[in-house]
Amino acid sequence: MPLEPEESERGKAPYWVALLAVVIGFSGGVMVSIITEGVGAAFGGSTTNPPPAVNIVADFLFDGAFVLAAIYMSVLRGWMGRAEFGYVRIRWRLGVTAFVLAAVGYFVVTEVYSQLFAVHGTDRLPADLGVQRSTWAAIAVSVFVCVAAPICEEFFFRGFLFGVLRRLDVRVAGRQLGPWVAAAIVGVLFGLAHFDSAQPAFLIPLGFLGFVLCIVRWKTGSLYPGMALHSVNNCIALGVNELNWGAGKIVALCLGALLTIALVTGPLSRGVIRSSN
Repeated sequence: MPLEPEESERGKAPYWVALLAVVIGFSGGVMVSIITEGVGAAFGGSTTNPPPAVNIVADFLFDGAFVLAAIYMSVLRGWMGRAEFGYVRIRWRLGVTAFVLAAVGYFVVTEVYSQLFAVHGTDRLPADLGVQRSTWAAIAVSVFVCVAAPICEEFFFRGFLFGVLRRLDVRVAGRQLGPWVAAAIVGVLFGLAHFDSAQPAFLIPLGFLGFVLCIVRWKTGSLYPGMALHSVNNCIALGVNELNWGAGKIVALCLGALLTIALVTGPLSRGVIRSSN
């Protein structure tokens, strides 16, 4: 398999493609959601209160719309390759260290935020996904939340958006702050992207998580540590808040999700030259 060229050998994606991809992805996501609800209604479902199966399929397609938007605005135009998206293998010690530091930082900041602003309780999935009413719904939601969402959202937000915006030229006192500004922008967009699936009080912690994942992507040069953290965070939230599982089942869910993600995305990093950061 031929090696991917370094970013310097490719045409760099202009900044405007980031905004356009967000618009295209969101518009496409809304469109496929409406179509999915229409198909569900044609088979007897309600348009005002769609059944869990319709909502789950719509969620899969909504995330897929952003992936397709990123592919169209970058890969198909030759602006970004696998290395620029972050599909790069790194030393396992670097990956584990980044994972642990990011996880601890996110937990500490989120806990402080919860105490300062009296945010109690836990973030919960929308009831219309039926995770507590059907075994099949629980399985489908687990696949979406723990595998599909980390793959798709990391591809779009940390791979594509941050990959484009981190080249911003923002200098303060002679220091280049472009990647930090890009991480903040992507973090805000990541939080806002969950406005329909998370309670308002949790959008700020989610935005901070998006920021942290950008920094992990930047400092390691790889999408994989952040993807793993994203998946583990979702597995714990799902297992604790929705399924009321014990530690053993949650650990098994985490391991299964990480293995599946590795099998799906691992081949993308074969023969890739690490791009400069």
